[in-house]
Amino acid sequence: MSKFLIYEQQGPLVTLTMNQPERRNALTGNTAVAELLAAIDRIDADESVRCVILTASDPSFSAGGDIREMKRQATPEVSEMSIRKDYRRGIQRLPLALFNLEVPVIAAVNGHAIGAGLDLACMCDLRVASEKATFAESFVKIGIIPGDGGAWLLPRIIGLSRASEMAFTGDAIDARQALEWNLVSRVVPHEELMDSARALAGRITANAAHGLRLTKRLIREGMHSRLDTVLELSAAFQAISHMTADHSEAVDAFLEKRRPRFDR
Repeated sequence: MSKFLIYEQQGPLVTLTMNQPERRNALTGNTAVAELLAAIDRIDADESVRCVILTASDPSFSAGGDIREMKRQATPEVSEMSIRKDYRRGIQRLPLALFNLEVPVIAAVNGHAIGAGLDLACMCDLRVASEKATFAESFVKIGIIPGDGGAWLLPRIIGLSRASEMAFTGDAIDARQALEWNLVSRVVPHEELMDSARALAGRITANAAHGLRLTKRLIREGMHSRLDTVLELSAAFQAISHMTADHSEAVDAFLEKRRPRFDR
């Protein structure tokens, strides 16, 4: 079986490309989860990384779960507890890993983002879509439920009513509707997708690494914490930030009307 993920780094930007187009970049029945988790660990340990782009080889972003693998599981020989364990030790590790990764992640959605493929895009911080992209929370179409965090992620991005519509019907929406529903930040011509994602990443990587990581952590904590808790955490993070060389350099650069020069 071919390697699922291509890992490329240019300075502070890492690009991860899912590369099994013949299987529509499915996330199960292969090494996808293991490779993505290993890449996340590598990024987390590399303090030079300031932004990640997650994309895929055309024509699909990800079709989600492998239907043939689901068929294999739907037999008397495979117990419910075994399937539960597979989820917990497999694909459910992805939303936790991406949630805890303190580096901003942009999903550059080039085509179909279906089921777990849509949920994977939702695990990222930002989503940029090709005009060819389509999105579906399609689990109900095959008689299952969002097993990888979509029921938590999608309502927080597009609101409860629209997330319920997508989850209860399983119907797909196109890139323009995804933009109207705030599922994606922008829609661009297909051939401009990666240039647009890299331009956005460049605006992110121009900032100090520690500031980016701590800001993402605050945003993530704010998704499930009280205001007073986030304020207390913000005070602690701010105390750390004020004492960094990057803060001093940024202030000096502002006063001297020049671009800051960060060590990493």
